[in-house]
Amino acid sequence: MTKIEKVLYTGKTHTSSGGRSGTSRSSDGRLDIKLSPPGSAGEGTNPEQLFAAGWSACFIGAMGKASAKLGIPLPADLFVNAEVDLGMTGDAYFLQARLNVGLPGLTPEAARSLVDTAHQTCPYSKLTRGNINVEINLV
Repeated sequence: MTKIEKVLYTGKTHTSSGGRSGTSRSSDGRLDIKLSPPGSAGEGTNPEQLFAAGWSACFIGAMGKASAKLGIPLPADLFVNAEVDLGMTGDAYFLQARLNVGLPGLTPEAARSLVDTAHQTCPYSKLTRGNINVEINLV
């Protein structure tokens, strides 16, 4: 396990005892959300959506770093559609994920090179590597 030598940022949140039916607020007040279980009629979001949003944003940042490293310009209309599944095997809960990456105008080879490089450097990708099933698709 790699130990961080220099902390760049610490996100701090407080989530109520309701968990998936509670609330969560960041220490700086920028995040203040209601939570609802996946698939429920509740008004809030859920941890799977939050994870998908965080990972897709981080992955776009990693593609920016990969772009500079590889000398491949990123298209202005790039996107990442993240899908995070909550499921079960037997009586145990698991996650799996797909990142569907759109890099319009790039050749398939250039797009794959950017995505593969980003997947090696993105902190969320590192977090999930070897822990959950992950697919990274070019769309």
